[in-house]
Amino acid sequence: MSALAYDGTAMLGRQLRRMRNNPGLLILTQVMPVSMLLFFGYVFGSALAVPGEAYRSFLVPGILAATAAGGVMTGMFQSAQDVHRGVTDRFRTLPVSRAAVPLGQAVADVVATAAGTVLFLLVGLAVGWRVEGGALEAVCAFALLMLFRFACVWVGIFLGLLTRNEEAAGQLGGATFLLPLLSSAYIPTEGLPGWLRTVAEWNPISAVATALRDLFGNAPAPGGTAWPMAHPVAGSLVWCAVLLAVFVPLAVRQYTHGRP
Repeated sequence: MSALAYDGTAMLGRQLRRMRNNPGLLILTQVMPVSMLLFFGYVFGSALAVPGEAYRSFLVPGILAATAAGGVMTGMFQSAQDVHRGVTDRFRTLPVSRAAVPLGQAVADVVATAAGTVLFLLVGLAVGWRVEGGALEAVCAFALLMLFRFACVWVGIFLGLLTRNEEAAGQLGGATFLLPLLSSAYIPTEGLPGWLRTVAEWNPISAVATALRDLFGNAPAPGGTAWPMAHPVAGSLVWCAVLLAVFVPLAVRQYTHGRP
C-alpha cells in the first residue's frame, strides 16, 4: 500500500505536468461546460423551460453531471495516447506499482475537474443559479460529483488501453457525447416516450444530475420515476460503486498485461 501511495503520487505529478504542458486541451475542457451553459441557458432556455422553475437552475446540475461523465472521453484519450506512443511500455519496465499509473491519471483528472468546476459554478451564479440548500448538502453534492468523475475516468482508462490508438479513442470518445442527451441532464424525462424514458432514467448521468439538484436544493427528486432517480443519492453511489468495482480491476489488468 505504501508503494502504491508513493508511486501513485509520482504518477499524479507526472499527469499534472502533462496537463500544464498541454494547456490547449485543459482550457478546452474547462471552457466547454461554460459554453454549453450559456448556449442552452440562453439560446434554448425559452423553448426548454421547466415549468415552475428557472431553466438555468435545472440546467447547471445537469451540465455538471454531463461534464463529470466526460471523464470517459478524457481518460480514454490520454491512456490510448500513452499506449500508442510507447509510454505505457516504458512504464511497464519500471519497478513501480502496476496500479499507480492509472491511479495517478484518474486522480489528476479529478483535480483538474475540481478546479474547472469552481469556475463553472461562479459562472452559474452569475447567470442566476443559486445553492438553495444547506452548506453541508452542497459539499456532499461536490463530493458526489468528483466521485462520479473518478469512476468515469477509470472506464475511459480501460477503454483507452483496450483501443491502443489515440485516433480510435478520439472517435470512440466523441460518441460519448450522446450519453448526456439520453439522460435528464438537459431536459426532464417525463415527456420522453416510454422506452426512451426508461433508458434515460437508468442512465447514471440522470441519477447524478437529479442528486445534485436535490442536494443543491434546486429541485426535489421526482416521483413516479425509476429507482435511481427516485432515490438519486443512493442511486448515484450504487452506480459509482459498480463502475469502480468493474473497471478498476479491468484497467489494472489491461495495463499490466497489455491484453484483455
